[in-house]
Amino acid sequence: MEKDRKRAQWGWYLYDFGNSAYAAVVLLAIYSAYFKGSVVGGAEGSRLWGISVGIAMLVGAIVSPVLAVIADYSAFKKRFLLFFSSLTWIFTGMLFFVRKGDVFTGMLFFILAEIGYRAGQVFYNSLLTEVADEKEIGRVSANGWAIGSIGGIICLLMVLPFIVIYKGNDLPVRGAFIFTAVFFLLSTLPTFLWIKESGERKPLPEGMNYFTLAFTRLGRTIRSVRHFNEFLKFIVAFLIFNDGIVMALDFAAIIGSVLYGMNQTQLIILMIIVQLASAAGAYLSGLVGERVGLMKALIASLILMIVAVIWMFLNQTLTGFFVIASLAGLALTGVQAVTRTMTGIFAPKGQSAEFYSFFAIAGKTSSFIGPTVFGFLAAGVALRLEAQGMEVLLAEQAGQRAGIISIAVFLLVGFFVLLTVNEKRAKQAALDYTPAE
Repeated sequence: MEKDRKRAQWGWYLYDFGNSAYAAVVLLAIYSAYFKGSVVGGAEGSRLWGISVGIAMLVGAIVSPVLAVIADYSAFKKRFLLFFSSLTWIFTGMLFFVRKGDVFTGMLFFILAEIGYRAGQVFYNSLLTEVADEKEIGRVSANGWAIGSIGGIICLLMVLPFIVIYKGNDLPVRGAFIFTAVFFLLSTLPTFLWIKESGERKPLPEGMNYFTLAFTRLGRTIRSVRHFNEFLKFIVAFLIFNDGIVMALDFAAIIGSVLYGMNQTQLIILMIIVQLASAAGAYLSGLVGERVGLMKALIASLILMIVAVIWMFLNQTLTGFFVIASLAGLALTGVQAVTRTMTGIFAPKGQSAEFYSFFAIAGKTSSFIGPTVFGFLAAGVALRLEAQGMEVLLAEQAGQRAGIISIAVFLLVGFFVLLTVNEKRAKQAALDYTPAE
């Protein structure tokens, strides 16, 4: 029924609404800057933040493909989504207990929350093909990003007054993590109530359990990779340019605080503006993708992102940084929404979670490589310049600008690899494929 389909789509949107609050508060505006500046302090905070993000992504990259195959075969997508979401809800709330000097627990609780957030996205993304057909998948995916961005804005607006009123007190900052965990949990309840998985649980082949089956099917998919040559090139391109996207997201608050002296209130306001731009970017990418094609929409978004990063390297003013961050927000959600849509279209019927797991591997590998490169590069340059006698703040600023250069490099290389992908061949390969059991 049309009513049930629309309700399922809203259930899917509301998950993005909730998990974007986590991204806005923990990754973008509050915890990243709090961890770097208050929990650790100095250039070492950038390095440890990069390592924390990298560890979480690496763990996700290892477990997601196996669990994704099991989810496709057993129709357990929602169960896995609930498990990993619960991990994020619990350990986001636990960040409340992280104070100055609590480096180990600050890293541990964040890593566990981030594993849940990233691994959960594999199963959330795979549900896209359950709530939308090929004609509307681009619009539904873009709507998810747009509505998700609004969730981030609302959550930030609700925690901002307490941080402003009690400026200088870390209690409202830490309290924001508990609020975010509850906000995420409540927002996603319709996801689990309104979405019905269309797949049926299949009986296990004789002599196999779910894990042996998973490795067998993964091996089959890897052996068939020559059939999905265009998808493989697409994933390689995504792996590279997504490095740049993730680096820009994970270090935005740190860049703002180091280069422009932004305080916590200014960072939250900045991220609200970025989230507004992101909502517009996601919506526009859906419209552009429907009218001119997904590949052209993706290329346009990447060019816009590259321009924003180059401008960021050259910029010297806080006002300019606000404009650049808004431009980047407009572009990056366009990139993310379109790549998610294209993965769903390139996947053979009945293997959405499996193909989204490869998409997630690329995302998690890039999320491991990119932030780690940025963290080590920024800290390495800063510490070397400090050792040569440069003032600490100037050295840290030079380190952040070195990190910005690395963002541009990843974006440019990924862009040129993307230009080699043939969208029509990738779609046809998905239609033609018949897996050997």
